[in-house]
Amino acid sequence: MENSDLEKLKYPIGKFIAPSAYSKEYLSGKIEEIAQFPEKLKHETIYLSDEQLDTPYRPGGWTVRQVIHHCAESHMNCFIRIKWALTENNPVIKAYDEVLWAALPDNLEMPIQPTLSLLEGLHFRLAYLLKSLSETELDRSFIHPENNSEIKIKQMIATYAWHGKHHLAHITTLKKNKNWK
Repeated sequence: MENSDLEKLKYPIGKFIAPSAYSKEYLSGKIEEIAQFPEKLKHETIYLSDEQLDTPYRPGGWTVRQVIHHCAESHMNCFIRIKWALTENNPVIKAYDEVLWAALPDNLEMPIQPTLSLLEGLHFRLAYLLKSLSETELDRSFIHPENNSEIKIKQMIATYAWHGKHHLAHITTLKKNKNWK
């Protein structure tokens, strides 16, 4: 497989590009994407067999099962980080190693239904909270320790709307390539 083909499998919707401005309309649309993500993920995965769920979306990549569980873990961390940013003054958040988490038994073997249910509740809460934030609150931030960068809540909204679509595209691209329904 050529590097360009592998890159397309890694980033089927392209890499995240931050917008130049975070208008109210832009953020509202991204919050709606976040709210809809669990239903879209469920629609694409609920009828997959264990064999399909245990298929990597690309050579050397995670299985569909791992991608689903990763989304829940990543989005739980997003939710907690936003809560910290809203309740503390520019806190330094805790980083985690998503590759090591993805290799744990729950990510490798657990059925997806509990995670799909978790995502449904989590995204309801996340969208509910995000819709309630003022412009001042959307500008609140935290520090990510990996590169000491300051990340604002409004940036998280854009990033996690992309993140859901990114991983959903991993699954839909695999399904298309494998001719799965």
